[in-house]
Amino acid sequence: MGKRHPNYRHVKVHRSYTVEETASLFGIHKNTVREWIKAGLPVIDDKRPKLILGHDLAAFLQARRIKKKQTCEPGQMYCVRCRAPKMAAGDMAEYLPHTEKLGMLKALCPDCLSMMNRRVSMANLEQIRGKLAITFPQGLDQVSNSLQPSVNSDLEREMNP
Repeated sequence: MGKRHPNYRHVKVHRSYTVEETASLFGIHKNTVREWIKAGLPVIDDKRPKLILGHDLAAFLQARRIKKKQTCEPGQMYCVRCRAPKMAAGDMAEYLPHTEKLGMLKALCPDCLSMMNRRVSMANLEQIRGKLAITFPQGLDQVSNSLQPSVNSDLEREMNP
């Protein structure tokens, strides 16, 4: 099965590719490559087999990706279902830490009510916040910090031998 967004970094820029080689490089159908040629992907000449310079292929794919990219303004998150940047429903989001410095903002899309995500670092959180009211969930107490041991703990047997 082919990829929806072929990675231009897989292209060797100093090599030329046939339509079939390009298709197998990305795991796509060769008619997709032919559609790219119709859409403006340059070929070396009109002779068969059609040859595509690696540099031209990488530049074409990179330009397609940049053209379709939609950046989110402060306070916005990208809704995958709507395929557009949106403000969070109720201007509320939740921050879920992934590492000490990175985390994920989660919110509901106001139109389709699906979950939207935005990866963010703690350092940039204030810059992208906008009007969002962000909640930070509290972590659960660890068993070792708890005053009551876990139900399946052997601590009681160890204390009373």
